[in-house]
Amino acid sequence: MNKGELVDAVASKAEVTKKDADKIISAVVESIMEAVSSGDKVTLVGFGSFERRHRKAREGRNPKTGEKMEIPATEVPAFSAGKLFKEKVAPPKNKK
Repeated sequence: MNKGELVDAVASKAEVTKKDADKIISAVVESIMEAVSSGDKVTLVGFGSFERRHRKAREGRNPKTGEKMEIPATEVPAFSAGKLFKEKVAPPKNKK
C-alpha cells in the first residue's frame, strides 16, 4: 500500500474527502517525525511506538575492497509494534 492508497482507505473509513485525509496523514507523519527527532517517544496504544535509538560505533568492511573501516555512532529511528498490531499480523495459535 502506498500513500495514495492509504489516503483512499482513510478517506473512506473516516468519511472525509481525500484532500482532508491526505492533510491528516501528512500532519500525523510530520508530527511523529518531529517528536522522535527531538528525542521524544511517540506511543499509539495498540499500534506501536516510535522512538530514537543510539547505535554504537562499530567496525565494518568496504564491500568493494574488503578494507576495514570504522562506522561512526549515530541516532536511528525505531518502531516497536504493539500487542494488538502483532496479533493482527500473526494471530496466536490455539494451544490444544
